[in-house]
Amino acid sequence: MENANVNVQVDAAIKKEAEAILQTLGVPVSVAINTLYRQIILRRGLPFTVAMPQRPKAADEMSPEELNAQLMQGYKEALAGEGRPFEEVFEELKKGLEE
Repeated sequence: MENANVNVQVDAAIKKEAEAILQTLGVPVSVAINTLYRQIILRRGLPFTVAMPQRPKAADEMSPEELNAQLMQGYKEALAGEGRPFEEVFEELKKGLEE
């Protein structure tokens, strides 16, 4: 198998974050890129959907039933310990506003 180089420019912060995740997983960057290319070939396109995420509805856009269902879901998740500490969430939001 003959090797070829791929030279791309990516945002430095994105590169750093992605490589840190790959390192945690024990996956070399070259393996991740080879896997992506193989999946593109196998699927004859991108191996994931490229779409704009739907914006969640604000509370004032929901019917009382929808709002109640959302609140109940959050309550159940909190009871099950599935939530995140509010300090962590607010820090993430603050970081996003600073970028």
